[in-house]
Amino acid sequence: MLKAGIYLDIENLVRNGGRGMRFHVIRNLVEAQGATVLRACAYLAVDKEREQRDPEYRRKGEDYRNVLRRQGYHVMQKEVRRFRDDEGNLVSKANADLDMAVDALLQSENLDYLLLGTGDGDFLRLAQALQNRGRRVDLLSFSNTSHQLRHQVDTYFPGYLVPGLLTVVLDGVTRHRALMHAVNEEKGYGFLTLRTGLGPLDFRDDIFCHISDLRLGDLPVTNDEFSRLKERTNIIEFELQETPDGKVKAVNGSVLAPPW
Repeated sequence: MLKAGIYLDIENLVRNGGRGMRFHVIRNLVEAQGATVLRACAYLAVDKEREQRDPEYRRKGEDYRNVLRRQGYHVMQKEVRRFRDDEGNLVSKANADLDMAVDALLQSENLDYLLLGTGDGDFLRLAQALQNRGRRVDLLSFSNTSHQLRHQVDTYFPGYLVPGLLTVVLDGVTRHRALMHAVNEEKGYGFLTLRTGLGPLDFRDDIFCHISDLRLGDLPVTNDEFSRLKERTNIIEFELQETPDGKVKAVNGSVLAPPW
């Protein structure tokens, strides 16, 4: 059993599509890789100055931090600092990157596996250093993820596709998200890969998708756009429908922007 640590750059995750994350799912994701979570740390900015003058803002901040604590995370707070730049503009800053990197590096002495929750390319060197120590390093992020970081880690988990991490419900119907892995350009259909669970082999790749069941915004998907869905790694959001012969197809689909 691997000994694991989780290190979440909360500001980066939330700012880039992770608002509303179910944090217990991240722990479950790590455990599904055959690991026991020994450390789970969440790094976030705290605007103490604003919290002192705005009780409602303070209440929401405390509630959010308590949610993290109840789900087993050690909350690391970085206080927002304000200063004047060379042009006299007021600048706010609360960067916890260094704290997260130092903690992950030091604590890796007693860990086999680390999950980094961030899309920030500044963590590339950290990932390399941890791997050079023989540690497995995986990555979880949403949009605006560094290509170099995504390619450096051992396994990349797009947060949009992790089952249960973000639940999308429209008019009472659960919608799924997947990637197109095969396209028949001439006949206008393809097949989607959908994660069905959190384990390495928990996925299915037999979901049929026809061009007529997809929209890009309010417009139908063109043949050229459809043919590029695989190479552009767009996320497809859809409803699942079982066909009379027992197979499954994507219906009422929408093409979302690439997640990185």
